[in-house]
Amino acid sequence: MTQMAWRVDATGTMAPAGTITAPGHADGVQHEGLRTGDALEPDSTLHTRTRGDVILDLQNISLAFGGVKALTDISFDVCEHEIRAIIGPNGAGKSSMLNVINGVYHPQQGRIVFRGEERRQMHPTAAARQGIARTFQNIALFKGMTVLDNIMTGRNTQFRTGLFAHALWWGPARAEEIRHRHKVEEVIDFLEIQAIRKTPVGRLPYGLQKRVELARALAAEPSMLLLDEPMAGMNVEEKQDMCRFILDVNQQFGTTIVLIEHDMGVVMDISDRVVVLDYGKKIGDGTPEEVKANPDVIRAYLGTSH
Repeated sequence: MTQMAWRVDATGTMAPAGTITAPGHADGVQHEGLRTGDALEPDSTLHTRTRGDVILDLQNISLAFGGVKALTDISFDVCEHEIRAIIGPNGAGKSSMLNVINGVYHPQQGRIVFRGEERRQMHPTAAARQGIARTFQNIALFKGMTVLDNIMTGRNTQFRTGLFAHALWWGPARAEEIRHRHKVEEVIDFLEIQAIRKTPVGRLPYGLQKRVELARALAAEPSMLLLDEPMAGMNVEEKQDMCRFILDVNQQFGTTIVLIEHDMGVVMDISDRVVVLDYGKKIGDGTPEEVKANPDVIRAYLGTSH
């Protein structure tokens, strides 16, 4: 079976670029993943078929800072193995919602149920230990450290030996660090950044820094990955690469992904479901096709004639 392949054109929108073979449907050919510069897959049916049970359920979430309401009575869920997008204009509450999910903010109202257990006053460290990792809208890397060392910080929640043993680099601590270093090298290979592994992050172009931040999140081996505008500020080629990596993480590792992104062409092509926020309220939720046809979403994004 073949699918229409898409590319990002110079305007940042998605345009047809030939055909590619969907995994599992080529006669006698195993899927090897897309290479840098290859076209993107717009069809989300592959994700939909592998979507599992609900693992995150947000119920009637409300968040305020003093008299400013960031989120008002928002409910939606996230299923295992899916790519779930959160979209909306600037100031709609998208990043606030991600901060609620990983415990940075605690809502004044509502319930958060993760893998069947209600979370109350969750701390980001506890969320990380439960398998939730994230990237940030503004790059949060250690600019003076190398790519390798930055990615190693993503393994912090996995260390079990004490600080003193690590300072001496002795016995179990040494063996543990070698295991973690091996995992980090796998992530480096997966994201194709071997050539810059010893380069200080501050010397890298913006697009590669975003890729390093993704690598640090993946080093934690998360079951759920939160991506806050992973393609912001990227050129066309960098967007293509990031889209490919997001799809590969979801398909090859089975990682559940919740992402915020302003490029609607990208969102509609790679997401299984989309929730739309506007001024802190939910105005749409469903598949990309359902969201694009939603009158409230059309009014919020395109306006109406009078």
